[in-house]
Amino acid sequence: MSNKTDVNLLIDQAKKGDQKAFNDLLNMYWRDVFHFQFNKCKSEDEAEDITIKAFAKAFDKIETFDQKYEFKTWLFTIASNLYIDHLRKKKTETVSINKNKMEIHRIIDEDPTPSDKLIQEQNLAQLKAYISQLKPHYQEVINMRYFQDLSYKEISNKLGEPMNNVKVKLLRAKKLLAEIINSK
Repeated sequence: MSNKTDVNLLIDQAKKGDQKAFNDLLNMYWRDVFHFQFNKCKSEDEAEDITIKAFAKAFDKIETFDQKYEFKTWLFTIASNLYIDHLRKKKTETVSINKNKMEIHRIIDEDPTPSDKLIQEQNLAQLKAYISQLKPHYQEVINMRYFQDLSYKEISNKLGEPMNNVKVKLLRAKKLLAEIINSK
């Protein structure tokens, strides 16, 4: 069985909702997509964040993948587009202008990401058992974000830490939680 045949088989299984196939595809391509992103943004945390988003988007849209193309190329295209979106968000700020008072209000997109939604949809009792295996500071940010529905800014204020630290801590907590779940 060739590598392309193996990948196509995994894709077929993933299209049917096979979680092991998703994990196998993630493990097979994680390093390549991460390095691709890291070479672009030169930040390990940003590269990891964009890589996670790329896989989440690819897995959400796996039914649309045409197997006459290379899966890796498709993943890289998604990752590249997410990187471009990431750059646009960094460069532009959305503002709302109240013409009567000439005030400017910043509009922040705090909608849950696809990975946020996945975590919320997991079996609550089992999820809490997995979360209890994390270090206390990771448990705290996961609980604030997903069970108390606090924004990054609210978590930042409660912890007295910069928002970027909160985002990194939450990203690491989600990755560690995913490793715990995948090891079970």
